[in-house]
Amino acid sequence: MLKKLSFYLVKKYRHSTIPQWYVLMMDTALFVLAFFLMEAFRVNGLASLHVRGMLVKFVISLMLTLIFYFFSGSYRGIIRHAGMSDIYKILMATVGPAVLCWLVNIVNYQFHPPIIPSGYLLSYRESLMLYAILAVLLTASRLFMQRVYNLYFRRRRPVQNVVIYGAGAAGIIAHNALKQESDKEYRVVAFIDDDMSKVNQELNGVQVHRARTVLNPKFVEQKKVTLLIIAIPSIRVMHKQAITNRALDLGLTVKAVPHASTWFNGTFSANQIQDIKIEDLLERESIKLDNVNIVREVVDKTILVTGAAGSIGSEICRQLMQYKPAKVVMLDQAESPMYDLQFELRNTFADRLEQMEFVIANVKDRARMEEVFELYHPQLVYHAAAYKHVPFMEENPYEAVYINVFGTRNLADLSIQYGVQKFVMISTDKAVNPTNVMGATKRMAEIYIQSRSNSTTHFVTTRFGNVLGSNGSVIPLFKKQLAAGGPLTVTHRDIIRYFMTIPEACNLVLEAGAMGEGGDIFVFDMGKPVKIYDMARKMIQLSGMNNVEIKEIGLRPGEKLYEELLATKENAIPTYHPKIMRAQVRRYALEAIDREYNDLWHVLESMDDMRIVGKMKAIVPEFLSNNSIYCKLDKSTPPLSSLNE
Repeated sequence: MLKKLSFYLVKKYRHSTIPQWYVLMMDTALFVLAFFLMEAFRVNGLASLHVRGMLVKFVISLMLTLIFYFFSGSYRGIIRHAGMSDIYKILMATVGPAVLCWLVNIVNYQFHPPIIPSGYLLSYRESLMLYAILAVLLTASRLFMQRVYNLYFRRRRPVQNVVIYGAGAAGIIAHNALKQESDKEYRVVAFIDDDMSKVNQELNGVQVHRARTVLNPKFVEQKKVTLLIIAIPSIRVMHKQAITNRALDLGLTVKAVPHASTWFNGTFSANQIQDIKIEDLLERESIKLDNVNIVREVVDKTILVTGAAGSIGSEICRQLMQYKPAKVVMLDQAESPMYDLQFELRNTFADRLEQMEFVIANVKDRARMEEVFELYHPQLVYHAAAYKHVPFMEENPYEAVYINVFGTRNLADLSIQYGVQKFVMISTDKAVNPTNVMGATKRMAEIYIQSRSNSTTHFVTTRFGNVLGSNGSVIPLFKKQLAAGGPLTVTHRDIIRYFMTIPEACNLVLEAGAMGEGGDIFVFDMGKPVKIYDMARKMIQLSGMNNVEIKEIGLRPGEKLYEELLATKENAIPTYHPKIMRAQVRRYALEAIDREYNDLWHVLESMDDMRIVGKMKAIVPEFLSNNSIYCKLDKSTPPLSSLNE
């Protein structure tokens, strides 16, 4: 019979909760047990009990207890998930009536004779004993039922041994969240903390260790650890990277507790613990720039941003809107991304709709660009519109030159014509000693705008490397390849690149606009370059798909193993910010530039790729093609010495 009842209960309540009235009945029964235990302890056995007085005390104390049960809600919790809040409710349900009994005693014995005879009222000692016993019974019942549920009712789930890095508030919250997880059972085997005062202490019954005790092969193997959770939301970037790299080397999966501001409705659950992403391992400590300069530069100004729907252009627009410009004119030829940007910004800055204009146009269309300048008369121009993909531009030099060179020329000339105060162009490290068409077109754009600076319009260039997560960059490609099951493709095992975040890159652009005085090219300290092969290996480790291979496919046309921020004939001059440098570059004769660029325009009309690239190599003598059909032009194209000042 008992076996059948157990089977029935397991089947009925395995996936549900016990009704509240069941729990209330159980808690009431526990009160009855506590009352008779108190009476038994008080008189050393039930035989000598005064039945009438006992019944009166029982009824009064039961009524008080039920009132506090309802008031505290101690019976409403889900017992299998009981925690500290449930213990607090139990204390309210037991301390409350005990205190009330004491108060009644104090008032009752102020009268002579007392209103309630002494045998019919719980004494101080009795009330203390009764509710102490009841608190123990209620707490023990929750623990017992949790134990029964875990042993007989709970679904058998895979167990994962976990180490939590951080023995502070976030670590405790993460530990509690893991215990409530329903799909998988997490067993926290150790906490790690850098605060030596916490080492060798216990937190929620788990010992706190120093990092070197836990993050070593012996401990990981003995404890069968598979997961490390970083529970320090304010951790410094470099520290987080060091922890993650060490854990990955040990074969652990790494996750992190996000900042409290991102928690849903201010509460935290296990599914909010985030995977560490490759971007987290490539970030550097943020470069702090002087926003005062940016505010002074853009406030109450009309600003034109080209390429506004791209990764860089859209972030520039987001940041500009925070500085209260008079108007931001966002221009791009890509209709769908522009629609997405418009939707986002109109929701984010709903109180500043009159400050935003969205224009569909192509920078190579001189007439259309003149119409835009005539209509809005921008005071600042941030030029981010460009073709940037090296293999595509190697195959399409006509379009690369048309957009990157002559699109820039259109904007630069119109900026002078309409009295723009400052023109800031986004360039690339691929413009330095270019080995491909795209890099050469960006260098030619730099040369042109440098030669245009005058007392009215200042032209400024910013150079930086690859941007994390930008459209078409290597990280999104690797993510797509991982989703497809691999392999991850790298062009060469030793290829390296500089990386920076999109917000950091755009903040540099805005600061450069404020700092530049005309003809400047700004570069900045991007830290150490990263091996693309190592990045691919880390992404595989982070994904947990350790069977995915990395395949070398060979350098693409125009691609080189490493990028530079300065050409061999350039020097870096420090600025007031230690991370930002001014490149000292060669100057070119204005008349010669105009002549040669006009010649290039006529060559462009031929649509002959070899002639176009040959002319580019004459203008940019350091342009030496790599792994490209244009390599044969390098020996046959003499440089134009007449360009030098």
